[in-house]
Amino acid sequence: MKQANMAATTNSTVDISTSIAGILNETHCPEHLQVLKTCTAALRDKEYRDVVEEQAFSSLLQVLSQLCDELQAVSIDDEDLQSVALQLQLTAECFRAQRNSCVQSTRNQCLLRELGFIDVSLKLLRFLQTLNVEGRDGILEPLRCGIQFLGNLAVGNQMCKDDIWRLSFPHLLLQLLSVDDEKAVNYASMVLHTCLDEAKVEELSEPQNIQLALRVMELCRTQPELDWTVIIATQHFLKSSALVENMYSGMSHHERVTLLELLFAQLREEDSEDCGIPSSVARFLASTFQKGCGAVLTLATGSASSDEVLQEALTVISLLDVLCEMTSDNGQFMFLQDHPDLLVTTVELLQQVHAIGKASKNIFSAAQNFSSLSGDGDSSPVISFKAHLIRLIGNLCYSNTNNQNKVRELEGIPLILDNCNIDSNNPFISQWSIFAIRNLLERNTQNQELVATLERRGPADYSALKELGFLVEERDGSLLLKTVRKDS
Repeated sequence: MKQANMAATTNSTVDISTSIAGILNETHCPEHLQVLKTCTAALRDKEYRDVVEEQAFSSLLQVLSQLCDELQAVSIDDEDLQSVALQLQLTAECFRAQRNSCVQSTRNQCLLRELGFIDVSLKLLRFLQTLNVEGRDGILEPLRCGIQFLGNLAVGNQMCKDDIWRLSFPHLLLQLLSVDDEKAVNYASMVLHTCLDEAKVEELSEPQNIQLALRVMELCRTQPELDWTVIIATQHFLKSSALVENMYSGMSHHERVTLLELLFAQLREEDSEDCGIPSSVARFLASTFQKGCGAVLTLATGSASSDEVLQEALTVISLLDVLCEMTSDNGQFMFLQDHPDLLVTTVELLQQVHAIGKASKNIFSAAQNFSSLSGDGDSSPVISFKAHLIRLIGNLCYSNTNNQNKVRELEGIPLILDNCNIDSNNPFISQWSIFAIRNLLERNTQNQELVATLERRGPADYSALKELGFLVEERDGSLLLKTVRKDS
């Protein structure tokens, strides 16, 4: 029975091969479309795919090449646009047959590559984007199928990946990612992801190629439902410090926030100890925060009404969120504790934000409007900013005597203690303040003595210190600090 099936399959192969070859010597007609559809359907069957002869593919390539030549020779002024519509349908069906032939078949992938399908297919995809005919769907169908073919051809086949990359990078890939069709863009994103490796990512980081990377990031922002672009960014882009830095410099503030959000999400993955983000990226982000953090202060003057100013400030806020996550007991990035002047910049910014908020009623002032936290009002664009500054200070001082001392010298300890109050613009600020004080006092006698002698500056919840191993007692208007067992 199996031999009979094999014989039938072989006969079918010969028949289809002959039928495809017959198309070459005839004027295109609807019957030719049916021949190609028969071929496409047959190639869905693994048994047929495994035995299809090279001659069948050779004939298919000749048909595809002929269609390419005919379409390029078309004049848009031609009266007979029906022939163009048929040629586009035939092209789409050729691409479908090619696409199906590559499924789980290294043999066929290699055959199609060696015969020259990649070059002709890419030539057609370039041309289809320039063809201006009525009925946009007629162009989209072959365009989508052609991109899908490239994706199937590349899967698991390094030679095919390299050829596709060599012949389409960067311009054609950028064009395909810019097509005004979500499906085509999604398929093109899959092709890009399949072809990418470490060396190709480094090519992307070069100035003449950076627009392709920026287009991927733009799609992450504008079409987040396209999974492939997010996967490209997280699995490839974020692992290249050169690419991250070059993209960042060429991005709008909107796009920078998207990049930082993806970085943040990557850091929060369970295996963040090995999240793949290089140390040099962390250093770059820390330096960028230091250079640009003052932009947040402009919001106190009501500049939030300017979108550009607001977006620049939101970028700084996102940078802070990423730095907080990087230094949250993540051994991979704790070298940031020694990043030059990062701690000084953070403490000084906290001092400025705190002083501005107290000087007058503005965006940095403490508030008790808890309805905004439940979504019943306009939330502040700087929500949690001051709390996260304190969080970063606490992280940078964790088990680091030099940084503990530096905060004391900068008069940061009383500043943090003054933020132990509830503030609807900074949820959990009192908890982050207590956390920071705990890290500042741990094994640091001088800091402990300072806290013990401070005069009370406001209603702070010092009882929370007890949970962290310290007891604060008030005597004659001053505070005394004692270490206690947490279970006492």
